[in-house]
Amino acid sequence: MTWTAPAKVNLYLKVLGRRVDGFHDLESLMAPLSLADHLHFEKADAFELCCDSPGVPTDESNLVSKAVRIFQRVTGKDCHWRIRLEKNVPHGAGLGGGSSDAATALLALNELEQAGLSEEKLASMAAEIGSDIPFFIYQKICKIEGRGEVVRPVREDEVPGLLGTKILLLKPSFVVSTPDAYKHCMTATELPDVDYAPTPMPWGSMINDLERPVFRKYLFLAELKMWLRKQPEVETSMMSGSGSTMMAILADASQSDAVIRHAREELDPTLWAQLVTVC
Repeated sequence: MTWTAPAKVNLYLKVLGRRVDGFHDLESLMAPLSLADHLHFEKADAFELCCDSPGVPTDESNLVSKAVRIFQRVTGKDCHWRIRLEKNVPHGAGLGGGSSDAATALLALNELEQAGLSEEKLASMAAEIGSDIPFFIYQKICKIEGRGEVVRPVREDEVPGLLGTKILLLKPSFVVSTPDAYKHCMTATELPDVDYAPTPMPWGSMINDLERPVFRKYLFLAELKMWLRKQPEVETSMMSGSGSTMMAILADASQSDAVIRHAREELDPTLWAQLVTVC
């Protein structure tokens, strides 16, 4: 029994200010992608988590484990399942891989244990684990507010042209700390010769307020963004979430291989790259 845990991109991400609880108020448009992890479930004598990817913790620190424990506490069910986590979404990429895994575990357990919990209840449980996890309960394009726990699925006519859009993802080998990005987001200044202005698109203006603090620490990401914007195949580019993935909207998705090849030749031969679809 297998469940799909889609990655996401933030088509815009605005940080409105710091809250009294230490989090930040956000406005964001988030969309699930064809790129996804997979969670495989089989019956077991007790809950067990394993993962084929080296370096992924399988102890209680994993967000999937936290999701299972919250589900057990809320429902009183034992959840005797062995979960094998198949990772395809890179870690520390701003693509929400771990958060999606946790939300998908809640969705799967709700069905497997016949708990009958509503999406709203599952989203409330997800918010206990992390700010961006409630979005993944809905697995559709959503507008996000609050610290990430206020989620509203949008109609297709609210975001014309977004569903089915091809996006090129490019990620260097290093990762970015999300808490570190938010820590400096209200005070970071802009780098010279880097374009932070919003880009108008049919579904809204693409802008990411976390580019300021992240680019200050990781100059290569600023370089990658501006390099992409100079390519004739690229309509616009922007960092996803807190990075380190840069996303590019292409005028012609069939040119993605050429962009990837040139980026590896001119910038970094180790770049991870993938063309994905908004689902």
